[in-house]
Amino acid sequence: MPKPNYAFEKRQRELAKKKKQDEKDARKREAREAATAQEAAPAPAAPEPPAADEPPAVPGPRIHRRQPS
Repeated sequence: MPKPNYAFEKRQRELAKKKKQDEKDARKREAREAATAQEAAPAPAAPEPPAADEPPAVPGPRIHRRQPS
């Protein structure tokens, strides 16, 4: 009975793993490109100015809290 070639089997597993990772990266890249294209495609309309009877929005006071040590 011939001896098993473990090096060949390992190399085949590594190639399959790399191919799977490359396919995953390609799917992610396509999703990112589609999201970027989708965000860039619809041009946002100019924001409407606030109504004259409403006061302008004023941010509240900033509260700084100590970080626990």
